[in-house]
Amino acid sequence: MRRAALAPAVRQTPCSRGGTLVEFALVAPVVLLLFFAILELAILFWVSLTMQHAVREGARLAVTGAGGAMRETLVMQRVAEQSMGLHVLVHPVLHVNGMAAPVDGTNPPAGIFGAGGGMLLLRLDCSWPVATPLLRPMLGDAFRFSVAASMRNEAFE
Repeated sequence: MRRAALAPAVRQTPCSRGGTLVEFALVAPVVLLLFFAILELAILFWVSLTMQHAVREGARLAVTGAGGAMRETLVMQRVAEQSMGLHVLVHPVLHVNGMAAPVDGTNPPAGIFGAGGGMLLLRLDCSWPVATPLLRPMLGDAFRFSVAASMRNEAFE
């Protein structure tokens, strides 16, 4: 008994050979757009978490009262250092107990962080440019976010 031969592979006719390429050309841009939108959202969350960490570290230094007269400058520098270079890109505005202060450490108002035992609230208002066209209708040209840290000053002075 002879075994039945496997069915031969289906051959494409000359008019259907480019169909797969056309389908790929139609689907690929959509898939890539979604991929880059997801990637950009991940980057936005990473930037937000990094800036949250920077504000928390700045507040931790501020509540110790370390630095004396240089306290304000040291805290501003700590926020800039802990942001992993992102402070330049997010254009932050630092608010300390409701007052705006420069982030780069230049001429912060004296006594802005309060006295020992008082509450300290550091808030950074930031914006990150949005590159993916799919996200612009939802977020606009820039993703604006705020991060904050609130702590009680230690008993110092």
